[in-house]
Amino acid sequence: MSVFLSSCSFRSHQSSACPPHAAGLPGWSFLNMSRKDPCQKQACEIQKCLQENNYLESKCEAVLQEMRKCCARYPKGRSVCCSGFEREEREREKVKLTAEGTSPPPQ
Repeated sequence: MSVFLSSCSFRSHQSSACPPHAAGLPGWSFLNMSRKDPCQKQACEIQKCLQENNYLESKCEAVLQEMRKCCARYPKGRSVCCSGFEREEREREKVKLTAEGTSPPPQ
């Protein structure tokens, strides 16, 4: 599993938890600034943890779990930061359905 946060929106006046290069990530736009992403704090914590642990995801399981919990609290599409986790969930469901012999729903 690899963490996908590249589409997460960051404000230009980031908290210290967000790395300064985050505003340059793909998917960021001026329009995203109008509404704060509800899981932005958790996304920043993941980035901070990964940087501090040489990008070893196994060292950041606790913050990854907090991100999943945050994403589960909001409808799909509400948090841009959750897009990678939502995609991961869809892929897991697709594999599960394929293993059961059921066709996955069209996207």
